[in-house]
Amino acid sequence: AISINSPGGSPVQSRLIFTRIRELAREKQKKVLVFVEDVAASGGYMIALAGDEIIADATSIVGSIGVVSGGFGFPELLKKIGVERRVYTAGENKVILDPFQPEKEKDIEYLKSLQLEIHQVFISMVRERRAGKLRDDATVFSGLFWSGTRGLELGLIDGLGDMRQELKRRYGQKTKLELVTAGRGLFGRRIPGVSPVSLEGAASGLATGLVEAAEERALWSRFGL
Repeated sequence: AISINSPGGSPVQSRLIFTRIRELAREKQKKVLVFVEDVAASGGYMIALAGDEIIADATSIVGSIGVVSGGFGFPELLKKIGVERRVYTAGENKVILDPFQPEKEKDIEYLKSLQLEIHQVFISMVRERRAGKLRDDATVFSGLFWSGTRGLELGLIDGLGDMRQELKRRYGQKTKLELVTAGRGLFGRRIPGVSPVSLEGAASGLATGLVEAAEERALWSRFGL
């Protein structure tokens, strides 16, 4: 029984987790039940596909079968504060999509071609894992996301419920759940990049942690959470 609560992230990491779950399921000959909490969207839904059954709350958010890339551009800011960008490369495309240079149409087209390739991989995974369950609806692969109730109608999930009640219903009221989680540091999750012996590392890690926190918050906010 796997609990998922994720708005997505790296498609590579999502596929690695998906693949590992399916490998273990075959090796141990176990049925995999996936339970969605607040959201299983984009990469989170990709991982959910590893389940033989996907169960969500009626108010969970599921779907967002698409690919997104985002960032910021700073060329005008550099001019305003009097900073000159200096970068040296071997290879004309080495600084493609550089945020400190104006956007180039050919760079955008190349990025979109990559996104389409990854999107097709995602679509193939959904079609394979949800075969015979998925509703023929043009919006399924559009990047939209839905409530658990609508997700059930579209065939993205198999049922509505929660882990504790569903497992007790299937395996008896004496069923006990043992939570398995990743290890944490003394004060909770470690800040990425922080080194106990380097003040520079600590400052860099703090900055990295703030950026990662902002990115994570932006992902969750897409779903109103």
